[in-house]
Amino acid sequence: MSWLRPLGKTGLQVSALGLGTVKLGREQGVKYPGAYTLPDERSASRLLRRAQELGITLLDTAPAYGCSEQRLGRLLAGQRQRWVICSKVGEEFRDNQSHFDFSPEHTRLSVLRSLRRLRTDVLDIVLVHSDGNDLEIIRRLGTLQALAQLRAEGKVRAIGMSTKTVAGGLAAASACDVVMLTYNPGHRQERPVLDACAELGTGTLLKKVLGSGHLAAANTASGPLACMELAFSHPGTGAAIVGTINPDHLESNVQAARRALGLG
Repeated sequence: MSWLRPLGKTGLQVSALGLGTVKLGREQGVKYPGAYTLPDERSASRLLRRAQELGITLLDTAPAYGCSEQRLGRLLAGQRQRWVICSKVGEEFRDNQSHFDFSPEHTRLSVLRSLRRLRTDVLDIVLVHSDGNDLEIIRRLGTLQALAQLRAEGKVRAIGMSTKTVAGGLAAASACDVVMLTYNPGHRQERPVLDACAELGTGTLLKKVLGSGHLAAANTASGPLACMELAFSHPGTGAAIVGTINPDHLESNVQAARRALGLG
């Protein structure tokens, strides 16, 4: 299996491992096993440089990730073409809590704001940041239709949804270019979504592949290598997202992913 791989039928090529950037912009209201502080600009720049050296091309961000988008906009100046950027719509994090708005109007506002923050003319991937009511969002709120219009206007290359339910993931597999879903040794319930995406040719991004860091600290039966082996054993997997601000942890995760892919 290759390190650089097609993301479904989107025409995008992504690295098998993507870097999640919530820790670049938000340290409150998160579910990681240990507390952390936001890295300074030099440390953040060093992290991105190391990610690039390790062959990572995919960055995952969101308005709900605090100032992550704004920081990436500054840090990626002059190197936008090297990265595939995934952002989201629907969730905002203010006053230490999440606020959700899936209306078409807010969806457009959010995408245009992300373009400004990230200092780019186009977002490679935009996902709906679900609050758990996946089917209602897909069937009633017009969020995906608003994203489809933005895609038609050339402001977005691929659209999709970060789902929280199996039913929502299955519906999204038919309605979207890309589905983001949870899949790890402690959470295999969403495998049918991966199955559906593989059958339909829908791109997939796996979130919480290390259980938000909890499985990475566990024993070898559910440690990083086991997580990566499970993730990449499925033919429907596009890329796995890992969130870290520690270059050494990032390197060990890349090594685990490469071993799982049979690349050494």
